[in-house]
Amino acid sequence: MPTSLIVSIVRKGWGDTVLTASKKAGAHGGTVMLGRGVGIHENQSILGIAIEPEKEIVLTLVYTDAADAILDAIVAAAKLDEPGNGLAFVVPVSRLEGVPHVLGSGGDGSA
Repeated sequence: MPTSLIVSIVRKGWGDTVLTASKKAGAHGGTVMLGRGVGIHENQSILGIAIEPEKEIVLTLVYTDAADAILDAIVAAAKLDEPGNGLAFVVPVSRLEGVPHVLGSGGDGSA
């Protein structure tokens, strides 16, 4: 079955919100990584010292036919429709290995 990767980049502390929303919408789980932002909304400073805001990057592997519903749930939960709260996008996955419970019994990427 075709798979897609939803990449969500949110403010630190919001990764669990993204994971909870995506699981409620049908995802099986996700991976949270730490990062830092340098976008237009990350130009804060204290006493003239620039602050590099920390971000959480959530990777969620989903079946392609469920990607839109899961992404909509993430957008609503993390308030990604408001400026400065983060972003999310979907990337098609052309090959997948290492997850036999997703791939089926063949293990060759053809579920």
